[in-house]
Parts: sequence; C-alpha cells; structure tokens
Amino acid sequence: MAEVLFYHLEQRPLEAVLPQLLEKTLERGWRAVVEIGSPERAEALEAHLWTYRDDSFLPHGLDGEDTDPLQPVLLTTTNENPNGAEVRFFVDRAVPQSAEGYQRLVYLFSGHDPDAVAEARLAWRALTPGNTVTYWQQNQDGRWSKRA
Repeated sequence: MAEVLFYHLEQRPLEAVLPQLLEKTLERGWRAVVEIGSPERAEALEAHLWTYRDDSFLPHGLDGEDTDPLQPVLLTTTNENPNGAEVRFFVDRAVPQSAEGYQRLVYLFSGHDPDAVAEARLAWRALTPGNTVTYWQQNQDGRWSKRA
C-alpha cells in the first residue's frame, strides 16, 4: 500500500511548489523521480530547478544519461524508475496509473485546467482502492489544507 497525495494547484504555480516538495523528499532520505507530460516541459523544469532559489542546491538530472541511477531526483517523460526512487511525482498532465513499487506518489495538477481536473478525478478513483489517498488544496495564501 502506497501513500498517494493529490495537490490541487490554484494559487501558486508548479514552479514554486515542486522544488519545495522535492527538498522535503530528499530531507527524508528518499529518492524521487518526476514524470513530466512533455520533453519540452521536462527541459524547462530541469533548468528551473538549478536556479529557482539562490541559496539552495537541489541535486537532480534529466533522464537519458549514464548517471541516471545515481541521481537523487530524476526528471523523465517515461514511466521508468532508473534511479530506484521511493517517491514518484506526476506533473504537467502526466497522470498516475498505479502506485506499485513506490512508498509515495505525489500528483500535482492545475485547478485552472478543466482537463487536468477531470484527469485527477479519474486518477483518484483508480488509486483509492489499496492505497492511502489524500487531497490537498491551496488556500488564498498558497498554504496547503488537507481536504480529504
């Protein structure tokens, strides 16, 4: 049984939320793989993670290199797990199908995209049996509130 967290992005964009969640994942000693909906967005997020904050360093890589198994955070557009991650993130319309093989799934979706919201509802129904599923929504201040 995996823990599945749905994050409904409304106030703060993915670029502000993802680095913080990845930092918390690494603080717990876990590796992460981030599945991204398109190669273009994967490259953009990869560049962003190097520069999102001046006073931090988030070790990561974009898949397709010999060093993939060594990366604490690996960005990919596939459903593979080359770095043996315990946590899998889904962003930019990448939708989780199964939690098998992971301790935790983190699904971030835009509340401003009706198609993404519809996909999240389907994923919720598919992942609820056999997993611990929670739903988090941003309030006006951008803070997270557990809603389900």
